[in-house]
Amino acid sequence: MKSKTKKLYLYPLWLRIWHHVNAVLMIVLIATGLSMQYSNPDYPLIRFDLAVGWHNIAGVLLTISYFIFLLGVLFSSIGRYYVVKTEGLLTSFAKQLRYYLFGIFKGERSPFQVTEKQKFNPVQLITYNVIMHAITPITFITGWALIYPETIVLNVFGYSGIMLTSLAHSIAGFFISIFLIIHIYVITIGARPADNFKTIIYGYHEVHDPPKDTDEKNNKGQTEKPKNS
Repeated sequence: MKSKTKKLYLYPLWLRIWHHVNAVLMIVLIATGLSMQYSNPDYPLIRFDLAVGWHNIAGVLLTISYFIFLLGVLFSSIGRYYVVKTEGLLTSFAKQLRYYLFGIFKGERSPFQVTEKQKFNPVQLITYNVIMHAITPITFITGWALIYPETIVLNVFGYSGIMLTSLAHSIAGFFISIFLIIHIYVITIGARPADNFKTIIYGYHEVHDPPKDTDEKNNKGQTEKPKNS
């Protein structure tokens, strides 16, 4: 028997537009940031003055984009998906993490399915909240401080305030870069590799229920007592 498919509308138009704009700006920031930090001055990936200008513009636009997202979380229906319930969180997180590390390669079904009430599994929920509400603000604060270095404390326990601000900015940017790479990989996980890409374009998430005969076999295997030998 074929599996049943139903569609859930989880990504409104404004959120999809925000997501695409955000992705482009993040890629610009990563490319220009790497160019400024690691390129040979004689052979830059992007000319230094251009990299600085594009980086600053993308940072300003991303700051505006972030506050649009924050308003959406606070005042629209998507906010309910970011609420973290502490009860059973560690157990659920460990179960989903085990699936990502081992179960997915064995063909197991994800322990947490997408529903109208639960869009994120525990690993996604924690990761998104940390990135969006902790790491990203650090990136913005340090980035704006570097644009206006006169606002930075010059000496912090004997260390250069500008150096420490630059270091914090680079570390936060590194974590965001790693998140982006993992995010791109994880969205290929689905019934078909392109399913999640279609979801963020059209707004509908396809839920594929397993065939009834598969459920019956699984239930039978779980409830059937072993025979005595």
